[in-house]
Amino acid sequence: MQKSPYIFDVDVDGFEQQVLAASEQGPVLVDFWAEWCSPCLALAPALERVVGERAGEVRLAKVEVDDNMKLAGHYRLRGFPTVILFHRQQEMGRFSGARAVHWIDEWIDQHLG
Repeated sequence: MQKSPYIFDVDVDGFEQQVLAASEQGPVLVDFWAEWCSPCLALAPALERVVGERAGEVRLAKVEVDDNMKLAGHYRLRGFPTVILFHRQQEMGRFSGARAVHWIDEWIDQHLG
């Protein structure tokens, strides 16, 4: 499957530019995940589908937490997966755990509406 142009990996060094600065142009979802985390792996396809269907309205940044614990600590993450929505450099909302596509869609609409 070809990777969407709206989905990208980011690390602690690129976070400021690729997520916070980029959120000035449009909302960015950040998926804090880990390879050992089953709910993370379950959530990934749902997030990818939502972002793909929105065709650029929202972008998805994926942060692998084991390599980026500094970011996880900065945002006081308690569990994984945790998804945070940034817009205009502000945190608009967050959720943890695996969710269905329709739930994620509604959640984005609520937080950007």
